[in-house]
Amino acid sequence: MEVRGVGVRCGLVGGSMRSDQARALAGTPESRHARTAARVGVPRTAARVGVPWAAVRGGTNAMVDLPAGGARQGRADDRDGVAGRLRAAGCVFAEEEARLLRDAARTPAELEEMISRRSSGMPIEHVVGWAEFCGLRVSVGPGVFVPRRRTEFLVRQAVAFAQASALAKGRPDGRITVLDMCCGSGAIGLALAAMLGPIALHATDIDPAAAACARRNLAAIAGHVFQGDLYVPLPAHLRGRVQILIANVPYVPSGDIAMLPSEARNYERRAALDGGTDGLDVLRRVCAGASRWLAPGGALLTETSERQLQPAGELLAAGGLAVRAMTSSEGEASVLVATKPPPAGAQ
Repeated sequence: MEVRGVGVRCGLVGGSMRSDQARALAGTPESRHARTAARVGVPRTAARVGVPWAAVRGGTNAMVDLPAGGARQGRADDRDGVAGRLRAAGCVFAEEEARLLRDAARTPAELEEMISRRSSGMPIEHVVGWAEFCGLRVSVGPGVFVPRRRTEFLVRQAVAFAQASALAKGRPDGRITVLDMCCGSGAIGLALAAMLGPIALHATDIDPAAAACARRNLAAIAGHVFQGDLYVPLPAHLRGRVQILIANVPYVPSGDIAMLPSEARNYERRAALDGGTDGLDVLRRVCAGASRWLAPGGALLTETSERQLQPAGELLAAGGLAVRAMTSSEGEASVLVATKPPPAGAQ
């Protein structure tokens, strides 16, 4: 079946995934932050920092003085040696990360603990307890999947679909019904609510830690988070009523997990990364139930790799959905938008 593309080369690339492809799927610190920084015209030193971007853009890692005994000393010349210790541990962006750690630590003892964790290889987002996503600060607990910069493109496509389709029109409360599947920290749902206004948000994740993290992040917008396998924990009344089903499923082929950055391999759940032999196992299961849960005119949106666009699109089309393939202008993010047609004879 045909998959319509917008600026996309659809087709399977033969052979195993290259190391750089695997790194792109996981999202290295530089790929998460540098490209976005370059688009908004920030200094190169800030663009290269492998830390949550809001820390630089929003000024939260500015150097400020604390009362005597405080951890934040404001030492740009690293007289306290934090950057040197991080650099010795292999942190490429040691100065920037040192500033972020100093800002996050409330006491010298806490700063020492953070330095130790970061030096051991823990992602900076897990060390400080949050990540920046779509301009929002999102809590990220230990082991929880860190939202990637590339996934902001998936959010933008969902917003564009909702606005173009006027999904809220005619609804008594004006709220779009959104299902965030494999939600992780809940970052996608949180970003959608920020961009679209109030939504009826439901989210699922099989990982108890991720579901708990999502509940914390989504409490302020009254999001409903269910812990369980895909559609299994969802209330029956949602069947046939979901207008946007956004599924950032794991899609790294099992054989390529070993090529991911150690930050992903060692500190994020394998279930959040491993998509099976061809990377499409979880998407197949999402596709199998999508038509039953989507409202007529609703859409399933999912992120994938460029080489998986054609087979993933064929899966969605085989489920009776009309599929479009999209890529970001930078070429680093690929998204499929699969719409459920209205009933025959409907206007």
